[in-house]
Amino acid sequence: MILSLAAEVSPWDIALCVTGTLISCENALVIAVLFYTPTLRAPMFILIGSLAVADLLAGLGLILNFVFTYLVDSSVEFVTLLSVGLLISAFSASVLNILAITVDRYLSLYNALTYHTERTVTFTYVMVVFIWVLCLTLGLLPALGWNCLRDESTCSICRPVTKNNAVALAVTFLLVFALMMQLYLQICKIAFRHAQQIAVQHQFVAISTTKGVSTLSAILCAFGACWLPFAMYSIVADSSYPVIYTYATVLPATCCSVINPIIYAFRNPDIQKSLWMACCGCVPSNLSLRPRTSSDV
Repeated sequence: MILSLAAEVSPWDIALCVTGTLISCENALVIAVLFYTPTLRAPMFILIGSLAVADLLAGLGLILNFVFTYLVDSSVEFVTLLSVGLLISAFSASVLNILAITVDRYLSLYNALTYHTERTVTFTYVMVVFIWVLCLTLGLLPALGWNCLRDESTCSICRPVTKNNAVALAVTFLLVFALMMQLYLQICKIAFRHAQQIAVQHQFVAISTTKGVSTLSAILCAFGACWLPFAMYSIVADSSYPVIYTYATVLPATCCSVINPIIYAFRNPDIQKSLWMACCGCVPSNLSLRPRTSSDV
């Protein structure tokens, strides 16, 4: 049943819809570049593509949530469960793909000599399939009865997800974040050791490793700043808390999907080259096409 837009539209929902549109446009561009560039088929690009698909679905989920809220009768259970299921699947896949990229970066340094093999490609595909099967299963749980539609008192800050399920997802995220911190710490240690082994001048060690550490720190800080407030709030709060607090923590979390293409795709020299070729048919002379290193993670 189509509803009237006479009801006042929340500015928070407008902000989420705009964010979803920006996310969709950015990640659609990344997917198009990867799809139409045959040379971008390495494990790293497979994971970047999987992350872009997850973020694209997250952006579409935010847009659909706005449509379902203001244009469709959201009291219909199917509509509510479809919306929340898509968002759970997409954002879970986004977080796990970021973890997979971190694992890939670690393995590329830890097993540098054997990294570029068929086994690595196979492992990457298996990891991507596992991530999507797991996340699609999580998205189906509300439709399979793991929801609070029959008992509103058990709702979390994100209806119709139950409080217990929201806490489980939040704790899982905190574990993922802790694992990412540990992996990035190991990446920094390996990068320092490699730099010391191959450096001829002390200046090279200082510049190269400092850039790598600062880049990795920026990635972790951006990821944590986006998701940690929402994860922590999901653990302590429930549906009785003011909805404005939920919006204030959800919006930064969605912004992570805005930042992801910039960090993991648009900074990559190969993707930059493909974008320039697609836009103007040429490559700037100042574009670096050197091999990717730990500093570029």
